[in-house]
Amino acid sequence: MMADQVRRLVVAVTGASGGHYAVRILQLLHAVPEYEVHLIISSAGAVTLRQETGLKPTDLSALATTTYRNSDIGAAIASGSFPTSGMIVAPCSIRTLAAVTNCDTGTLIVRAADVCLKEGRPLLLMVRETPLHKGHLRLMSAAADAGAIIAPPMPAFYTRPASVAEIIDYTARRTLQRIGVPALAPNPWTGLHHEGAALPTGDSQPFPDRESERA
Repeated sequence: MMADQVRRLVVAVTGASGGHYAVRILQLLHAVPEYEVHLIISSAGAVTLRQETGLKPTDLSALATTTYRNSDIGAAIASGSFPTSGMIVAPCSIRTLAAVTNCDTGTLIVRAADVCLKEGRPLLLMVRETPLHKGHLRLMSAAADAGAIIAPPMPAFYTRPASVAEIIDYTARRTLQRIGVPALAPNPWTGLHHEGAALPTGDSQPFPDRESERA
């Protein structure tokens, strides 16, 4: 493996809800100088990003090494000869999922994703949609069969987050850990019986006693 292959990551932002995850992933990577980030934002991604976060594509570009237009299918990351260590689509819209699954490589995001699959590099899709019908599930299954990592941004509550920001941070770190960036992984789970990690008891139970409610 070439040394520069370890340092390059492609991050794509599409039009699904969840732009905060992309922002946090980019912030975390920006703090690790040895990682080179190649960013693509779709037109729908830019619209949703502004709606949810108030940020513009240029705000995210400031956190990346290189930013590409989604129409730039001749960009370096569109070729398998340009080594990277993988790609994250955060968030991943159903439209993007469908295009990746069907090898519809008319945009740079899908082309770069297809390159990862054909070269055997990690491709992580943070699919953001709910409820899911069978068509969505079939697409995710087919993408997984092709080698993609399907990682919907599910919140983890066993860490007892105190804010939405903590939920976003943990999910972003788990995503980076899964794609192969161990330096940014969250603190590991140490089990229920360690100090400070016991299940709540007595008055601190997280769910009320339904019998008491009815009394």
